[in-house]
Amino acid sequence: MTVPFDFSQLIDQSLRQAASQTEGFDDTFDPGIRPAEPRFGDFQANGVLPFAKQKKTNPRQLATALVESLASVESFPSDAISVEIAGPGFLNFRLSPALLLEWLKHFSTESDLQAGAGDLLKGKNAIVDYPSPNTAKQMHIGHLRPMVIGEAIKRMLKFAGANVIQDDHLGDWGTNFGTLIMAIKREGYDLDATADNALAEIERLYKSGTALEKEAPSIRDQSRAELVKLQQGDAENTEIWNKIVAISNNEFSRIYKILDVKPDITLGESFYRDKVDRIYAELQECELAEESDGALVVFHPDHPRFAKQPFIIRKSDGASNYASTDLATMIHRVEENTADMIAYFTDGRQQDHFQQLFLTAEKWFSRKGYPLPKLEHVWWGTILGEDGKAIKTKSGAPIYLRALLDEAQERAYAIVNEKNPELAEDEKRSIASAVGIGAVRYADLSQNRTQDYTFSWDKLLAFEGNSAPYLLYAAARIYSILAKGGVSKTDLTEVTKLASSLETDAELGLARKLALFPMALEQALADLRPHFICTYLYELTGTYSTFNNADKVLVDDPEVKARRLLLCARTLLVLETGLHMLGLETVERM
Repeated sequence: MTVPFDFSQLIDQSLRQAASQTEGFDDTFDPGIRPAEPRFGDFQANGVLPFAKQKKTNPRQLATALVESLASVESFPSDAISVEIAGPGFLNFRLSPALLLEWLKHFSTESDLQAGAGDLLKGKNAIVDYPSPNTAKQMHIGHLRPMVIGEAIKRMLKFAGANVIQDDHLGDWGTNFGTLIMAIKREGYDLDATADNALAEIERLYKSGTALEKEAPSIRDQSRAELVKLQQGDAENTEIWNKIVAISNNEFSRIYKILDVKPDITLGESFYRDKVDRIYAELQECELAEESDGALVVFHPDHPRFAKQPFIIRKSDGASNYASTDLATMIHRVEENTADMIAYFTDGRQQDHFQQLFLTAEKWFSRKGYPLPKLEHVWWGTILGEDGKAIKTKSGAPIYLRALLDEAQERAYAIVNEKNPELAEDEKRSIASAVGIGAVRYADLSQNRTQDYTFSWDKLLAFEGNSAPYLLYAAARIYSILAKGGVSKTDLTEVTKLASSLETDAELGLARKLALFPMALEQALADLRPHFICTYLYELTGTYSTFNNADKVLVDDPEVKARRLLLCARTLLVLETGLHMLGLETVERM
C-alpha cells in the first residue's frame, strides 16, 4: 500500500465510505477521529455513539455493522491496522509495528512531510495581512505578536499547500500626518533617513505637535490645513510625507530582518486613498449604506449586537477611515490576487470592527455577485508584565521592540558563554541569536493566542518546561547522538536498510507520536492557532526523552542500533520541521 501521510485521515475516509454502504448510516455521520490512549490503540473513532443517540438506535449494533463494512473498503489496510469495538460503540485502531516503520522510512525529509501535507490547502490563494505597523511610530512590544503569530501562520499555510502572499498593510495615511508636518515645519527639522534615531525623533515631533494643539486650538487649525495640502498633493508636504514613510520603513526593515519577516508586497492605506469612492458608490447602489448625521454608514439590523451600532464608511467631514480603506483593500485582493482566504492580524480590541467589516463585505459581495473569500480575524490577548498588567518599562513607557530583541540575544549570549566558553565567538553569537530570538518567539506562540500571557525572561530562557531552549537543546542532543552513531539526519540509507521491526514499548510510543504530527498540523490550521504545534513538539520531545532513557541507542546489534538511530533521525526531522514552521532556527550544538 501507499504509505499515507495522515493515518487519521485514512481512517476517517475509510469509515465514511464504510458508513455509506451500511444500513442505518447517512451522510451526517462524523467518525470523530482522535488520538487514543496508548493502552487502547493509536486512534479512536467516537462518532458512532452520538450518531446512534441522534437516530435513537443501538450504538453497539451500529458499530459492529460498520466494522463489518470496513473490511470491504479497498483503501483500508486491514492487515496493517487492526480495529476493535470497545464499550458502547467506540472503535479503537492500532497501527502495526511494520506500518509505523514504513512511515518512518517513507517520510525522510522536510520536503516529504510538506508533500504529504500539501493536499490540505492545495491551490488555495491566501493573503495574510501583517505586521502592518503605523508609520511615524517606533515598533513596541505590542508589535511582537502580529509578527510572530503572522509569520507562523504564513508558514503553516504554505506547508499545507496554499499559495500565500504576505501584504504589509502599513498605516501610512491619516490625520496624524497633519500634526506631524506642522511640527516639522515649526521646528525646521531636517528629516535624515540615515540617522539611527530618525524614527524616534519623528515620534518626539508628533508628541510635541499634539501638546501644542492642546495648548492652542489655533495650532490645530494649522495641522488641519497641512493635512488638506497633503491630501491635495502639495509638493512640499508630499516630500515630507515620503521621507517619513522612508524613515519608518528603514526601521521596520531592521526588525523584520531579525525576525525573518519578508513581506511579499507592501501596500499601505495610502495606496487605496483614490479607491474608496467605488466603495461609497457600490454600497449605496446595493442599498447597504445610508447617510446619517452627515456620515455614510451601514447598519446591520439582522445582527443582535450591531443592530443599532453604525459601521461608519465615510466620516461626516468626507474623509475615509479604516472601514472604507479595509473594504477597498479587500476587493483589490479578490480582483488582483484572486484571494480565496484573507487573514487579518490584530489584537482583540478590534473584534467589533472586523465583525462589522465581514458582515458588510458578505452582503456587498453577495449583492454584486463577487466571489467572497474566507475571512479570518486572527486576534490575540495582551502581553502582561509580572505584575499582571500590560507590560511597560518601570517609568511606564512602552518597551520598544528593537531593544527587547537586543536584550533577548544578550541574555542568551550570557547563558551560552557560561555553558560553553570554549566555543568561537562567532558561533556563540550565532547560537545566542537563535536561542534568544527563538525564546521570545516561542514564548508567544506556545500560548493560546486569544489569552493574555505573562512575559518572563526566566521562563522563556529556561532549559526546562515548554520553552524554546528546551526544544532546541533536545535537537542539539539528537545531532550529537547521530554523530556518535556515524550518521547524519540526511544520510540514513544504510540505517534504513538495516532497521528491524519496532519492538519495545518506548520505540513504538515514539513512532506513534511521530505519526501524530499531521493531526497536530491540521488542528493548528483549523482555527489558525500555532500553539497546537508547540504543544505537540513539547510532547514529542518528552516522548523522545522517555525512549532515550529506556532504550540505549548505540547498542552492538546492528539492526536494533539502526532502527533506534532511525527513530532519533525522524524525531529530529519532525522537531526541526515544526520549529522551522514556527519561525525558529535550530542549532547543532548549544
